Amino acid sequence: MPTYEYRCKGCGHRLDAFQSINDAALTECPACNTPQLQRWITGGAGVVFKGTGFYQTDYKSAGDKSAAKESGGDGGTSSGGGCGSGCACC
Repeated sequence: MPTYEYRCKGCGHRLDAFQSINDAALTECPACNTPQLQRWITGGAGVVFKGTGFYQTDYKSAGDKSAAKESGGDGGTSSGGGCGSGCACC
């Protein structure tokens, strides 16, 4: 679900709302209680990849992938599956 930014035309109050795409836009400002709240289109946060849940062979050239297979590399995963670092994917 996306986070929408709202601004009040009356008092200038700004707020972020975590809403479904299907939800109706908010209209009443919680600061001044007037129906002048408008949804603003912003760039958003984008996608952020954090942690160690990625394989060593991801996004490498075909030669690097074949070398990893020949050497018996499994892309940095443990034998138990997942990344092996005790994160949420393991």
